[in-house]
Amino acid sequence: MCLCLGVALLAGSASALFLFSLEWATHTREAHPWLIWGLPVVGFAVGWLYLKWGQSVDAGNNLLINEIHDPRRVVPLRMVPLILGGTVASHLVGASVGREGTAVQMGGALADQLAHRFQLSAAQRRVVLMTGIGAGFASVFGTPLAGAVFALEVLAGPALRQMRWAALGPCALAAVAADQVGLWWGVHHTVYTVGSVPAFSAWGLCAVLLAGGLMGLTGRVFALSTHGLSAWFKQRIAYAPFRPLIGGALIAVVVSVLPAERYLGLGIPVIMEAFAQPLAPWDFAAKMALTVASLGAGFKGGEVTPLFYIGATLGNALAPLLQMPVGLMAALGFVAVFAGAAKTPLACTVMALELFGVEVAAFAALACAVSYGFSGRASIYTAQRQRPAKSLQPPRR
Repeated sequence: MCLCLGVALLAGSASALFLFSLEWATHTREAHPWLIWGLPVVGFAVGWLYLKWGQSVDAGNNLLINEIHDPRRVVPLRMVPLILGGTVASHLVGASVGREGTAVQMGGALADQLAHRFQLSAAQRRVVLMTGIGAGFASVFGTPLAGAVFALEVLAGPALRQMRWAALGPCALAAVAADQVGLWWGVHHTVYTVGSVPAFSAWGLCAVLLAGGLMGLTGRVFALSTHGLSAWFKQRIAYAPFRPLIGGALIAVVVSVLPAERYLGLGIPVIMEAFAQPLAPWDFAAKMALTVASLGAGFKGGEVTPLFYIGATLGNALAPLLQMPVGLMAALGFVAVFAGAAKTPLACTVMALELFGVEVAAFAALACAVSYGFSGRASIYTAQRQRPAKSLQPPRR
C-alpha cells in the first residue's frame, strides 16, 4: 500500500505538470497560428534527442508492456523528461498527437524507480509497473476506475484470459490516489454532456451493434495505418530525425493550404461540439489522417485523445443515419473506437460509466464489445499478447 501511494504521488504530480504544460502549449499555438511552421524544426529536434539519448526508451508504452511480461532491466528515468518535453513541444507547433502515452510512460518509469530502489522481486516489480500505468492513465483523464482496469487489460490485449487480476487491488489504489493527487494540484478535467438517453428498443439495439462494428473497423484502420506509415518512413529514411522533419513539413503545408486547424492538437473543443450539434461528416477521417501522419512520422504523444476525437465525430456523423441521439452516439464513438484500437473493451466500458453516467453503460458495453470483435488483432500497442488462432476451442484435457 505504501508503494502504491508513492507511485500515485509521483504519477499524479507528473501528470498535473504535464496537463498544465499542455494547456499552455495549446493556448500559445492558438494565439500564434504561425507556429505550425515549427513542426519540421521541432520534429527534427525531438528526433535528434531520442537518437542521442533516448534510443533505450523510444519504444514508449510497448517498452513498459514488454518489461511487465518479461522483466529484464529498469526503465530508464530519462524516459520522463524526454516524453514530457517531446509531447509538449509537439503540441506547441500543432502536431495531432495525444497525451495518454506521455502520462502512462511517466507513471511507469517513475514507478520502476521505486521498484528498483526497494529491490523488489520480478513478480513484485510487475505489479508496481502496472500501478504506474494505471496511475498515469487515471490522473490524465480523471477516470480512476478505468485506469485501474486499463493497467490490467492493456497487457493482455486480444488474450483477455491472461489478465493479471491479482494486481487489480494495487492498481485501483494507485489509480484512485493518483487522480486525487492531480485534483489537489488543481487539475480540471473536461466534462462531457450526453443529453437524453433513449430507452432500449429493437432498433436502438441494431443501431448500436451496427455502429460498434463500424467503430471497430475504424480503430483497426487507425492502428494498421499508423504502424504501416511508421514502417514506411523507417524503410526509406535511415536517419531518424529526418522522419519527423519531413513529415512535419508536409503537415504544415497541408494545414496552410486547407482549412485544417480544427484537426490539430488534442481537439477538445471539437470533441465537445460532437456531443451537442451535427458536425461535418468528414471530421473523423481528417483527424485520423493528420494523427496517422504525425505519429507515423515520429512525433511524440499518444493515440488515445485523437481516438476520442475520431470516435466522437464518427458517432456524430452516424447519428442521423441511424436515427439516434447525437450525444449518445458521440459518447459511444468516444469509447468504442478506442476499445477496438487498443483492445481494451472493459476499461472503455468503465470509462463510459465514469464520464457519461450509468444511463450509457449498457449501450457502451455493447458498442465496445462489438468494436473489439470487428477490429481483429490490429492494435496500437504492438507488445500486447496475441490470442491463439483457435482460442474459441475448449482446452484439451
